[in-house]
Amino acid sequence: MIEIWQAVVLGLVQGLTEFLPVSSSGHIAFFQHCFGITDITLFFSIILHLGTLVAVCVIFWRDILALFKKPFKTMGFLVLATIPAAIVGLLLDDLIEEAVLNGKYFGIILACFFLVTAVVLFLTERFAKRRALELPLCFKTVIPMGLAQAVAILPGISRSGSTICAGTFAGGKSEEVAKFSFMMSIPVILGSFVVELYKGLRGGEIQQSFAEGGWTFGCSIALGFIVSAVAGLFAIKIMLKAIKNANYKWFSLYLVLIAVTSIILHFTYFN
Repeated sequence: MIEIWQAVVLGLVQGLTEFLPVSSSGHIAFFQHCFGITDITLFFSIILHLGTLVAVCVIFWRDILALFKKPFKTMGFLVLATIPAAIVGLLLDDLIEEAVLNGKYFGIILACFFLVTAVVLFLTERFAKRRALELPLCFKTVIPMGLAQAVAILPGISRSGSTICAGTFAGGKSEEVAKFSFMMSIPVILGSFVVELYKGLRGGEIQQSFAEGGWTFGCSIALGFIVSAVAGLFAIKIMLKAIKNANYKWFSLYLVLIAVTSIILHFTYFN
């Protein structure tokens, strides 16, 4: 069972990496292996994501309310962009968890995906600083962002990074692409929460976790949620500044370093 201090660390990691373009799923998996946590529940993972959802709602509450006003254009774009990730998640989520997260070559595969994200960010920065024309939010920008979010189900491929990069390469305005990318996380997180909550309650996993963990598990969930929300607020503000200046090279450098670390740990610690 996860300990309270581990829950706090994972909450911090989730909050920061959900919106910074470095892959939250990759980092959570990385730290799980570092801590030797093999029994982290899906319910706890989703609670961490709900913390980041709170951060999005706090920062973009006006834009969220505007979704429900006519002519519902942005709402339509949001639904369209969510469909690919929903399909891929339902079909491949269990397969990816078994083949990648619990696979024999976890450290190497994770490093490869981190490096892919690093390269994409590097190329996006160069492209963004050279382009002369920017498009408003439209089908041409939304569809690539939706497809990129579907690819980001792979641990190590950043959801925020891939969607922002896709929107940028499609010619979208930086600030609109960033805002839409953050809002794209809302239906994905809510959908995952509902599905996993249903599966957990139906299979008895959630009840069993509370029965076995008791007060410790409850505190872990509460603290993980709070830390994730606060860290998420901080990460969004950092990312908005980075996008405004198209400054992604430091994220690319960080991803290269953690990829190297992942490879080293694969041969010395993970196995």
